[in-house]
Amino acid sequence: MIETERLFIRKFIKNDWADLYEYLSLKEIYVFEPGEPVSRDEAKRLADERSKGDDFLAVVLKERNKMIGHLYFHHEDPKEYMTWELGYIFNPVYQRKGYCTEACKHIIDYAFKQLNAHRIVSYCNPKNIASWRVLEKTGMKREGYFREKAFFRRDENGNPLWHDCLAYGLLSYK
Repeated sequence: MIETERLFIRKFIKNDWADLYEYLSLKEIYVFEPGEPVSRDEAKRLADERSKGDDFLAVVLKERNKMIGHLYFHHEDPKEYMTWELGYIFNPVYQRKGYCTEACKHIIDYAFKQLNAHRIVSYCNPKNIASWRVLEKTGMKREGYFREKAFFRRDENGNPLWHDCLAYGLLSYK
């Protein structure tokens, strides 16, 4: 567990499903993310699945012991490159309060000091201004702009709805 001034960053537990449902059931969460709003049963399955893995971490507001978002923190292959990918989704009720930046700064610090990470990377849609601002506040540098890199959805005729992507990175500060 990582403790910050206002947060705990910890492994998921099965009981996180209700807090997870609270925000993953909202259509607005998927503007820049793949997927669709989840049901209660899907939230239960996701919380259970995430409690058994290492790639997703719950971000818990200390004062209320409430999960307000989560981090995706994946050790990329090949492992010997010591690179982790960082992503995040936060409940809109708790956005614009600095929680995401606080959590990201601490997981980055943890990765460099405890995991001997060489590099942290992250990707976001250029239209997601709040997301790339978080990355820049953590010290990450914009390293690339990929045009029509991916798509999450298709139009009514089945054609991909491509989106651009910003690439960010940060090297170890040893």
